[in-house]
Amino acid sequence: MNFKVITRFAPSPTGYLHLGHAYAALYAETLARKAGGRFILRIEDIDKARCKPEFEEAIYEDLKWLGLTWETPIRRQSEHLADYANVLNRLSNLNLTYPCFCTRSEIKAEIERAGWAPHNSEKSLYPGTCKLLCDTERIIRIHKGEAHAIRLNMTKALEIAGPLSWYDRKAGLQKAKFNNFGDIVLARKDIPTSYHLSVTVDDALQGVTLVTRGKDLLESTAIHRLLQSLLGYEAPKYYHHKIISNSDGKRFSKRDQADTLRSLRASGKKPEDILTMIGMEN
Repeated sequence: MNFKVITRFAPSPTGYLHLGHAYAALYAETLARKAGGRFILRIEDIDKARCKPEFEEAIYEDLKWLGLTWETPIRRQSEHLADYANVLNRLSNLNLTYPCFCTRSEIKAEIERAGWAPHNSEKSLYPGTCKLLCDTERIIRIHKGEAHAIRLNMTKALEIAGPLSWYDRKAGLQKAKFNNFGDIVLARKDIPTSYHLSVTVDDALQGVTLVTRGKDLLESTAIHRLLQSLLGYEAPKYYHHKIISNSDGKRFSKRDQADTLRSLRASGKKPEDILTMIGMEN
């Protein structure tokens, strides 16, 4: 069977697109077009507090200005929360999830008490505090309306999945490593899914066969392979491309207004100028 290339670009409408977004979108579209495949646009808008309609409209405007076309209808994550809820239920029925009532400060304090040095609080592994709660206490606290997240029991998940690997078109076969992960969050009370969960489900439902994304997301691929294995999804191939940086050598941020496609358009730049700036051939 021939491998059909289906790629996607999946921005969040939390700000205006910048040069890094332009590279990611053009890179994915180019690979699909050259292979006679398909290019999909997906809007990852599950964070209601940060996602804005004006930013979503700006995404469409900027991508059209770059000359990109994509399949319709566009999948907007906020319209498919039931898909993520169904998957959470499947994982729960496998006894692989549990509610976590810890705040960020409580997690940090528990790590410090355990003698671990949380040099980076965002990277520190969750110590599994709420995994020890009995079912009765969990039910009582949920019934009281306590804010909580749903975490994946990594120990049980890895026992079920066994050794995992994934294929990167540049680096070849890669063994999935989980040393840098604790029991990851799959959903929160206010946001009923997480990036890890929703991106895995969406890629599977949309038939994505080649995931192209920046090297900064390389580590996350292990988590996505684990979820794919647990849910019976076929694993796509991957290609982790270079990160486009600003003049200071830092990766672009939506807060850096000077380098948004919107501002560059207003300054008179043309699409061909953008290609030169990000180092892509015309």
